[in-house]
This record gives sequence, C-alpha cells and structure tokens, in this order.
Amino acid sequence: MLAFDWWRAMGLLPLPLLARQLLAADKQSGTAIAVPLVNRYWTSQAGSRPASARLTGLGVWLFWAALVAAASRPFWLDDAISRNQSGRDLMLAVDISGSMSETDMTIDSKTASRLDVLKLVVEKFIERRRGDRLGLILFGSKAYNYVPLTFDLDTLKTLLLDVSTGLAGRHTAIGDAIGIALKSIREQEAEHRVMILITDGSNTAGFENPVLAAAAAAHQGLTIYTIGVGSDIETLSRSYGARNIPTGIALNEKILQQIAAVSGGRYFRAASLDQLEQIYLALDQLEPVEHLYQTHRPRKELFVWPLSAALALGIVLVVATLRQSQPSETS
Repeated sequence: MLAFDWWRAMGLLPLPLLARQLLAADKQSGTAIAVPLVNRYWTSQAGSRPASARLTGLGVWLFWAALVAAASRPFWLDDAISRNQSGRDLMLAVDISGSMSETDMTIDSKTASRLDVLKLVVEKFIERRRGDRLGLILFGSKAYNYVPLTFDLDTLKTLLLDVSTGLAGRHTAIGDAIGIALKSIREQEAEHRVMILITDGSNTAGFENPVLAAAAAAHQGLTIYTIGVGSDIETLSRSYGARNIPTGIALNEKILQQIAAVSGGRYFRAASLDQLEQIYLALDQLEPVEHLYQTHRPRKELFVWPLSAALALGIVLVVATLRQSQPSETS
C-alpha cells in the first residue's frame, strides 16, 4: 500500500501557478522583476513560444512535481507479518565435567556416554521450544555463559553438539552455574524465567554455595529444575568398588533436591535415555511455550526515486538553458 508521511506537502503543487499570476500582475503594473527562467517560459504566450521552450517549461513543471513528491515522504507498506514470540527466558545449564564421559548409558542398545545421551535429548527439547528464548551455560570446575539468551535455536543446537567433556575442567561447580544464570537473566525483562540444571555429580568446585545461590535466584524470580543423570551408587559400587568411586561421579541428590525446592522447581532423576526423554516431556508440560504474537508491517522508503528524478531533471534544465543562451551571447 502506498502512503505518505507528509501528505500535506502535496498542497505545494499549485505554487508555481500562483507565482505565475503574481509575475504577470507585476509585469502589467510596470514593475521590473528579472526572473530569466520564469519570464522566458511562463510569462510568454503559449503560441509564441518555440517548441524547445515549451519542452523546457514542461521539464520545469516535472522538476517541481518531483520535488514536492519527495518532500511528502512516500513509502510502501507491505502486508502485516506476525512473529511468534514468548515471554519466557530459559537457561540450560549443562555439566561437562570429566564424569560426564562415563559410558553407563545406552543409545539404540549401544553404550554411550552421559553427555552423548544428554545432547540427543536436549536437542529435541530445544526444537520443541520454538518461540522461547534459550541460553546455554556450561560448567565444570568453572561456569561459562556459552550461548547468551537467543531466539536462534538452530545455532544453539549446533553449538551444543560441538561440546565435549573436560572443556571447563574435571570438577563440578553447580553453585557458580546458578550464579551465572542469575546474572544473565537479571538484565532481561521476561515475565517468566526458568533454569534447567543437568549434572551427574556433586558440588566439588566453585565459590558459590548451590543452595544459597538457588535462594538468591528464587528471590529474583528464577525457577530452577534440576536433573540428576547417570548410575546410582549401587551400580557405581559394582563398577569401581564401594571405596574406589572417583570424586564427583557419585550424584548428590540431596543438594539437587534442595536447589529445586528453594527455587520453586522440581528435581528429576534419570538413569537412562528413556527416563531423560520423559523428564524433558514433563518439563514441556510444566513450562509450556507461551505464544505471544508481535505484528509489524515492513516499510520501504520511496522518496529517493522522486528526489533522484528531480536531480536529473534539474541537471537537464540547466544544460538546456545554457545551450539556449549561447546564440544570444554570440550575437
């Protein structure tokens, strides 16, 4: 649809006619006014003007019309476009400590590491969150804001699939991960803020107390869901022996339950791929995608076209005037 910002500027179109009448009245009263172009093309009788003068006069009118059209700021307004957007910010905090490389889970009856199983499930979860803004925090001995909150879920999935264990250290800083998430969402204006924390160990590194960090997050409106993955103590005891289980591999469910409780979330336990998939389906129900539609109409400015036409006509008129004045100067 064609529209104008300053459509009242179109009222300037008849201004040359008014100027022509005034100049004609001044000429009849004997007032001497020297306006070469106007006197040459507007004040003369149409029948006495040569064809070149009439053509130039038409060019002057077109030049003025183009200037007025540009001044009215025309633009083209396309059809309305709706954008699906949610008011929910969701941070994924993924444990990539050394213990996540333990191959005590399976994918299609084949042995797989905890991190590989987690990637498979979280990738599907991310795809179902279209409309939400997601971010990714990685934590081991330290916590990092790996992907800031974004609507670009395809890029988020790609970066998640490239993650490997040990990048952030061998230990587990759960409290620091919660602190990073709280800092990331504090500056946002989302009505609902959610964190999903996935780990297979206990808090063995970092400066933040996980439970105190969760309480501070709850005060800022952040709900935390915790997921414990990996084998239970009995299975680990059969693999390593009761006294030989490496530090950080054994899951501290008590801490994860407290984190979820003080922040208004829930704790989930997953020892297999199927259980992990069911947990993320449950999270979809607990935190459904909220569709808020923002509508806008793309706008394309058009004033550059009449302005360019006026510039081109102005150059042509100046050149034509100079050529017409040359014979009179030589004579």
